[in-house]
Amino acid sequence: MRQVSNPPRRTGSELMASDSMIQAEGLKKRYGETVALAGIDLDVPAGAILGMLGPNGAGKTTAVRILTTLALPDGGHARVAGFDVVTEAPQVRRNIGVTAQNATLDEMLTGRQNLVMIGRLSGLHRADARNRALSLLEQFDLADAGDRVLKGYSGGMRRRLDLAAGLVTHPPVLFLDEPTTGLDPTSRVRMWGVIRELAADGVTLLLTTQYLDEADELADRIVVVDHGRVIAAGTAPELKTKIGGARLEVTLNAPDPAAVGALEPYVDGAVQVSHDGRRLRAPVRSGDGLATTIVRALDEAGITVDDVALHQPSLDDVFFALTGHPMSEPASGGEDGAEPSDAELEVALP
Repeated sequence: MRQVSNPPRRTGSELMASDSMIQAEGLKKRYGETVALAGIDLDVPAGAILGMLGPNGAGKTTAVRILTTLALPDGGHARVAGFDVVTEAPQVRRNIGVTAQNATLDEMLTGRQNLVMIGRLSGLHRADARNRALSLLEQFDLADAGDRVLKGYSGGMRRRLDLAAGLVTHPPVLFLDEPTTGLDPTSRVRMWGVIRELAADGVTLLLTTQYLDEADELADRIVVVDHGRVIAAGTAPELKTKIGGARLEVTLNAPDPAAVGALEPYVDGAVQVSHDGRRLRAPVRSGDGLATTIVRALDEAGITVDDVALHQPSLDDVFFALTGHPMSEPASGGEDGAEPSDAELEVALP
């Protein structure tokens, strides 16, 4: 749901008075016994892309809801485009666009009609709304589909139109909540191109994602969120540097408690074991024949191996090193940051 309000947009000189377009300090949110946010800090300068990375239930969507004035924080404070998200919520909504996980457009209208309607609701004159709709349809490669009813759009076309809808009023700040979830690879790459163009035009973006390659590809800076907390922050290279050089990954045919001891003579740090006990990871000093040596050592210990790989660190390695579990595992429930369903979330409309 997009909120519309009448306060004037900030002028260029006002925007330049602060380098940060999104600021949050100590944001907290609880739903009953569930701690969705345990105190997170964010700082996004103008024109930058911040990637908020974490599994389902980590707190990403709750943070976006607070920053876009759709939920009230229980603690901490935040400012977007220079305005407080609680006391100046109408001004915040005037300066943002939002693309939520679920499309919010009318399936019985055409793409063009949806964009014109949003423009009119946002206060644009009819002619201006029509011109803006035409421009956005062309920008997002949807001009040929503009007069087709939305229910006939593919998933990729729907996501592009939903992103276009968030840009009708030229917002300086855009929130993208997992914008490529469910898209095929071609549609994802196309969406990435659109996001890069927006940043190049000076739009400030906060992008939540559970795709490691997406954060690596798009974000100027990344915050890693787990259990409602920011557990690491930095550029992708900085985060990868934190866990050192090459990584060894061994996939066992079946869990075997003796595998850790068999690997320890050949690794440069602690051996981490996945939740199912089959995947083991550790930092190593790569050298000729290391993989073969490790296979032989495991074989001598009577441990059956499905795969042994040596590779340079990725964001997946970073997340695993920080949390002890891969990104594919959702955050646990209870008071560890699992987020409630949409039905449990209140909408804050000052």
